[in-house]
Amino acid sequence: MTGWKSARNILCVRLDAMGDVLMTTPALQALRYSLPHCRLTLLTSASGAEAGRLAPSIEEVIVYEAPWMKSAAPRESSAPDHAMAQQLRDRHFDGAVIFTVYTQSALPAAFLCLLADIPLRLAHCRENPYRLLTDWVKELEPETCIRHEVRRQLDLVAAIGCTGPDDRLTITIGSHASEQVDRLLSPCIDWKRRWIVIHPGATALSRRYPLPSFASVAGQLARRHACQIVWTGSQAEAGMIEEAQQAMQEPSVSLAGRLSVEELAAVIAKAPLVISNNTSAVHLASAAGTPVVDLYALTNPQHTPWRVPNRVLFEDVPCRFCYKSVCPEGHHRCLQGVSPDAVVQAALELLNDTRPTDLDSCIVAQRDNLSASGQFASSCRRPH
Repeated sequence: MTGWKSARNILCVRLDAMGDVLMTTPALQALRYSLPHCRLTLLTSASGAEAGRLAPSIEEVIVYEAPWMKSAAPRESSAPDHAMAQQLRDRHFDGAVIFTVYTQSALPAAFLCLLADIPLRLAHCRENPYRLLTDWVKELEPETCIRHEVRRQLDLVAAIGCTGPDDRLTITIGSHASEQVDRLLSPCIDWKRRWIVIHPGATALSRRYPLPSFASVAGQLARRHACQIVWTGSQAEAGMIEEAQQAMQEPSVSLAGRLSVEELAAVIAKAPLVISNNTSAVHLASAAGTPVVDLYALTNPQHTPWRVPNRVLFEDVPCRFCYKSVCPEGHHRCLQGVSPDAVVQAALELLNDTRPTDLDSCIVAQRDNLSASGQFASSCRRPH
C-alpha cells in the first residue's frame, strides 16, 4: 500500500454500463473505509454515471465516452481525448484505480492517467504494463478461474490493502425519489397486498426472456396468487410492456418511461420481489436488499445477484458463456428453455420465504444458487 496511504484524491475508472458500476460499489466502499480521508471521483460512461450518482462513496462523477469502449461513437479527431487528459491533469489526482472486466485491457485507461500525470495507477493487466501501471495485479482470468464481478473488483483494491467490513452493493436513494414513487404507486396498488416488479427489458437481445413468457408469468401470479404486477422499463420499452399487459389478461401497472434511475431504485427497494432479465434491475435489487428472480442468459457467468435472496434460472447449453449481445446460435435456448411455471414457482418460493434477510442468509441463498448451477466460480487462486 506504499504511497496509497497518503492519497487524498483518487480517480476510480469504470467505463462500463450501469450494472457494472453497481457491482463495483463494494470495492469503492473498501477504498473509502481503508482510506477515510480520500476523495473519490468516478470516471465512467453516460450510462454508468446514472449508477455512480447513487453510490455513497463517490463525491463526483465525470462522464467520458472512451474510444476504446464498445459504446463509443466514432471520433472525427482525438480532441475530446486530449481534453479529458487535461481535465484530469487539472484535478491533481494522487492515484487512479482502473476497474475492468477480464476481457478488457486496462492499458488505454492507464495511458490516459499517465498523460494526466496521476502518479499511482492500479489495474488488472494480462501483459506487462511496464511504467503504465505502478501497481500491477496480474490477470488470472479466465485461464485460472472466473470470479464474480464484485469479487474481482474487491480483489483489485485488496492488492493495495483496501478492504472493508461489508461487501454488499450499496446505493443511496433520496427522499424525493421515494416520495415520488409513493405518489405514482399509491393510486394504483394496495400496499397491504403482495406486489411484484417485473422488468422485461435488457440492452442486449441475447439477455431477454421471451415477452410471451413474461406475460404468462405475470398472468399466473395475478390470477392464481393475487399478486399485483408493476412493470418497469425505459420509454423505448413502453410498447413492449403494453403488449405484455394485454397478453396477461389481468390488470397491471406500467411505469415504463416514467422513472429516473433513482426512482426505479426506489420502486425496487419498496417491492417485495423483482423478476428481471439479467440487467441493471437485478443489481439495483441486490443493492436495495430486494429478493430477485433472475432470468439469467448464459452469456457471462460473473453477474449473478450478489448477497441477496435470489433464484437464478436458465437452461444449460453447450454454447454457454458466449459473451455476445446477440445469440450467436440464434436459438436463445438458455432462456427459451425456462418455463413460465418455473419462474412462478421461484417467485412464490421467495415471496413465502420467512427466513431473516440478514447478510448471513443472503450469502447462503447466493451460494445455494451457485452450487446448484454448477457453472459459476466464486473465488480465484493464484497458480503455484
